[in-house]
Amino acid sequence: MTVRSGPKVEHERRDSLDEALDLLEAEARALAAGPRLGAVEAIGRRFEAADRVAGRAELRGPRLRAGLDVHGDGSVVAWTGRLRRAVVEPRGGESAYAALRRSLTA
Repeated sequence: MTVRSGPKVEHERRDSLDEALDLLEAEARALAAGPRLGAVEAIGRRFEAADRVAGRAELRGPRLRAGLDVHGDGSVVAWTGRLRRAVVEPRGGESAYAALRRSLTA
């Protein structure tokens, strides 16, 4: 597992997918509770806080690439995929954390 927050990068290893998902959720929740990002303008465009990724918690394995992106406004988005990321949409009021767990353990 890799956790990125700004220039800071940390790596962790767990023995099971369940343990890794528990740690991934804890790290993403900590990132979401942290400071918010504001909007910025660059190259003639305005990027709102909701469009900026403030931190990322990512799982990597031989046949697995998935994670949680924490946006500048504190929202969390689950995703899967190696070359192209596909957003994992929450169902029936579940959180992004539960949606990721569902998609990886199904």
